[in-house]
Amino acid sequence: MESTLRNLWSHRGAGAVLLLPLALVYRVVTGVRRWLYRVGILRTQRVGAAVVVVGNVITGGAGKTPTVLALVAHLQARGIPVGVISRGYGRSSARTLEVTPQASARAVGDEPLLIRRRSGAPVFVGNTRMEAARALLAQYPQTRVIVCDDGLQHYALYRDLDICVFDDRGLGNGWLLPAGPLRERWPCAAVQRAGQASGALLVLHTGQKPAFAGFVAQRSLSDHALASDGRSMALAALGQPGARPLLALAGLAQPEAFFAMLRARGLTLARTLALPDHYDFDSFRPSIYAGYQLICTEKDAFKLWPLVPDAWAVPLQQAMEPAFWEQVDARLVQALAAKL
Repeated sequence: MESTLRNLWSHRGAGAVLLLPLALVYRVVTGVRRWLYRVGILRTQRVGAAVVVVGNVITGGAGKTPTVLALVAHLQARGIPVGVISRGYGRSSARTLEVTPQASARAVGDEPLLIRRRSGAPVFVGNTRMEAARALLAQYPQTRVIVCDDGLQHYALYRDLDICVFDDRGLGNGWLLPAGPLRERWPCAAVQRAGQASGALLVLHTGQKPAFAGFVAQRSLSDHALASDGRSMALAALGQPGARPLLALAGLAQPEAFFAMLRARGLTLARTLALPDHYDFDSFRPSIYAGYQLICTEKDAFKLWPLVPDAWAVPLQQAMEPAFWEQVDARLVQALAAKL
């Protein structure tokens, strides 16, 4: 289904045209909602910290979580207390709660757990981002910046800066759901938010072929893989002569990108297994793949390791151009000064 939709949304073919009436309904509904915020019938609320939202307007992963991790690391390096909030897509718990390093991905969501373990920053999940932000500030009142993992279309929480992430799909066919991949029109809806200046938006491209103006991020795999017990191994050591053949699996919106990056690092993949994004591994049967050495993304590892403890996870790294950080710092200096 995901592959079919990606193909459908890549061009303005007959299938997409047939869905245009539904896209019009979607546009009206979302437009009315934005109007309600713009005129003040629905209210945007502030919290006692600067808020940065990292999200996208295109459906599916475009590199939001690596961007969140890079942003948190940047703020930590500057000595700015930072926390992260998320809805925790696919989590089983309905409560607002703090993500601890010992939490299960099933309970809190795979991406919030990855962010917590990798960054060490406080991470909270909640049914609404406002609930999560308030819980984070109640527990960590020294927090000066809250990074929201996803939520460009969540207008209830005031944001000081939006970072909109795009990959090589760009805007796809440029149409709204379900005729195209867009959650909202671009650029008008994303830029002209209620109470937001047009300059409060930064565009970041994580792909190799930016379709329009914006900053560029370079993505690469780490030079090591991680084991469930915390050990690490040089990536080049995987798949050596005499070792079990490699089976790479990924539960991502675009798993083929992960497989291509592994091959680019010189690994020979005997098999690949593309899984749905945020795959829960409930139906995964390890015995079928007993003859292989499994390697996966860091996000998938938290759900795979209980089933296959000897699987190796390969972290993803992302580096942004200096001009991007200059703009982030400039926006946050203004936002933090306003909080004093």
